[in-house]
Amino acid sequence: MRFSALLFFLLSLFTTLQASTLHLALGANPSRINPLLATDSASGEITGWVFNGLVKFDKNARIVGDLAESWEFVTPTKLRFRLREGVRWHDGEPFGTEDVVFTYELMRSPKLFTPYASDFRYVERVEAIDRLTVEVTYKEPYYKALSIWMMGILPKHLWEGVEDPMTSELNREPVGTGPYRLVALENSGDAVLEAFDDYFEHRPRIDRIHYHFIPDPTTQFLMLKAHKLDLGSLTPLQKTRQLDRAFGDHYRIVDLPGRGYTYLGFNLRREKFKDPRVREAIDLAIDKKALVDILFFSYAKICHGPFMPGTFAYPKELPSSRYDPKRAKALLAEAGYGPGHPLRFTIYTNANNATRLYAAQIIQYQLAKVGVEVKIRAMEWQAFLNTVVTPRRFDAILLGWSLGLIPDAYALWHSDSDKLGGFNLTGYRNPEVDRLIEAAERTTDMKRVGAYYRKMFGLIVADHPYVFLYIPDSLTAVNRRITPIVPSIVGIMHNQIDWIKP
Repeated sequence: MRFSALLFFLLSLFTTLQASTLHLALGANPSRINPLLATDSASGEITGWVFNGLVKFDKNARIVGDLAESWEFVTPTKLRFRLREGVRWHDGEPFGTEDVVFTYELMRSPKLFTPYASDFRYVERVEAIDRLTVEVTYKEPYYKALSIWMMGILPKHLWEGVEDPMTSELNREPVGTGPYRLVALENSGDAVLEAFDDYFEHRPRIDRIHYHFIPDPTTQFLMLKAHKLDLGSLTPLQKTRQLDRAFGDHYRIVDLPGRGYTYLGFNLRREKFKDPRVREAIDLAIDKKALVDILFFSYAKICHGPFMPGTFAYPKELPSSRYDPKRAKALLAEAGYGPGHPLRFTIYTNANNATRLYAAQIIQYQLAKVGVEVKIRAMEWQAFLNTVVTPRRFDAILLGWSLGLIPDAYALWHSDSDKLGGFNLTGYRNPEVDRLIEAAERTTDMKRVGAYYRKMFGLIVADHPYVFLYIPDSLTAVNRRITPIVPSIVGIMHNQIDWIKP
């Protein structure tokens, strides 16, 4: 017995020592690890490991099955999913159609405030036909009928008794079906995930993911140079000026086209920004090429509008985006601003993004040349969200949005999204844009959808609710020991469960 106990101890110790860990950085505190409530990037990143949707994108940006093994459109308004057999939640309970129905009903519940509910507004009902068949009926044809089911699914058996889903402990102690389960999440601390042994594809090859809470980007870079992280984003300045040969020996650098843009958004509820001449003047006074050159060297592009280059929503002929400080001064004068009465406003942004802080300073300098006085206020991420962004207490915000492979204008640009929990942060309202969004949503003819989107692209740009600034390239340093890394249009994480770290 003593020998067996010793052998068991030695085997356990060997297994622990052999366990592989993927070390990543987390720049902000996750607020809720819940696919229905994860609206910030930190929460969304961890949520992505823990939960699955019915479908997902593959490496070529094609929609493939995730929790669903197959699907069919029975009619243009009726979609039927066949779920995978044998999928289990992290607590061992079986996954089934009742979980899908419950997640939909919770998302539409008045107890939950989530911007993602707008994606499902054309759903008439969701029904469990049997244990593995779920049927979705739409009120009318909808171009995103399939893609909205990338939304993560929640376990009914744990959530159905929750009184207040906004404050539930399950938002910090989530149970999903994903490849990893969350085992530790500290306030202003690290997050640790462990491989789920019963994951339906297969157990991830890497046993553990350790997110190190490092809100300061400079410290993240130093951790990367010290080989304490396996993956890390690089700025163009770091790549071009601050790396040595030893860094290249340890890391591979993957350069991919950016899938997000940075913008300066105006609070259109404020009197000063209701005047379109003021918004256009600020746009004309900002030299975007200088921003790209100074901040990114050759690793960024000027952003011309709200949708992703290369998609059906992007126009072949772009609206003009010019730098014209002389015209900017004239427009400001027409609006009643000048040396005796300068336009003044404050730009708010998050403190843990050094590039945005530098961009704010450059914009401050450029606007000063046309007589606009700008103050900058940088805040910790959660404080920024809770006290500035959500209650809309700002003049202007310097922020970014991800660019979707299947763009959805409703969440950002429709008047209905100008509400608590909505993503229309600036209060943008244009009846013609609303009409185009609604027309695009009610067809499955993607050529017509593309025509609607390209038209609204021009209308939004002409209204200047944002100054569209730049689209940075994605520069990622990856530990050379990790294989196989397969870059694609969706990034490098699409095959993470197959990664091996010796």
